[in-house]
Amino acid sequence: MKVRTRFAPSPTGRMHLGNLWIAFLNWLWTRQQGGTIILRMEDIDKDRCHPSYAKGILEDLAWMGLDYDEGPEGTYAYGSTVQSRRYDIYGKILSEMEKKGHIYPCYCSRSRIHQVLSAPHEGENRPVYDGHCRNLSAEERKAMTKPPCWRVAMEEGNTTFSDLFFGNVTRHLKKGADDFVIRRADGLVAYQLAVSIDDGAMGVTHVFRGNDLLDSTPYQVFLMEKLGYQPPVYGHLPLLTDKKGIRLSKRQRGITIEELRNRGYSPEDLMGLLLHLAGGFPDMRPVTRKEAVENFPFEKLKNLKQKHIVLPVS
Repeated sequence: MKVRTRFAPSPTGRMHLGNLWIAFLNWLWTRQQGGTIILRMEDIDKDRCHPSYAKGILEDLAWMGLDYDEGPEGTYAYGSTVQSRRYDIYGKILSEMEKKGHIYPCYCSRSRIHQVLSAPHEGENRPVYDGHCRNLSAEERKAMTKPPCWRVAMEEGNTTFSDLFFGNVTRHLKKGADDFVIRRADGLVAYQLAVSIDDGAMGVTHVFRGNDLLDSTPYQVFLMEKLGYQPPVYGHLPLLTDKKGIRLSKRQRGITIEELRNRGYSPEDLMGLLLHLAGGFPDMRPVTRKEAVENFPFEKLKNLKQKHIVLPVS
């Protein structure tokens, strides 16, 4: 099997060490496997994403020397790697799902429908739906005056996926309660739908990402199987936190790649730091890309099952 991975940042700010942690380990493993790396811009959140941040991500990756094989500059058999250019694809698949009865309109108030566009993160409350609109009659739906969002008509049963660090993970999904939203009332598609279609259409075989997304994976696997795609193997990595145990975010000062570069850090310095955190090297000495690819024992990451890793530097 030809390995295909993706790094999929949201251009809502400059890259920080937490983003680089995922990007670098994804790059390292894929290059060791002789695979293909896709750079996908997940910019469906129009209110928060900006072209200048997308440009900054490209600059940071280039400075680090983390190359990719398919990216925003090209058009491929599956289309663009930029999600905002893929709305026609999402719309077509949504129409097909509606015809097959796999989704249904939901007219519930906004207070019951939240956390849709952005990926759900650990510690946030995932809404449990009561299935109210699932069984509305055609007459009741016709009488509604507000535009609906659309939910997946979940099937009761277990969904299992393979994780490089956690092994086989099984989640029982419930009819009604787990009927998650895949398109908002304003027409914008949800993270769960876009990422499932894109991973499937782009032939992604392995996904590296933070373990804050572990809980959302069963929904994506369910969707991919429903759409006829082969779900990838996942690798949910621990999150990097500061010394106070707070997960890194783009709002924190001093941790973006741009700021670290301006403070005199080199790409080799940052690679050495990340490989030290990954358990590959006992100290934080500078490490080149060539040395990392040739000498980093990736199996050491099998031990990274903890939820967080604290940065030893600020």
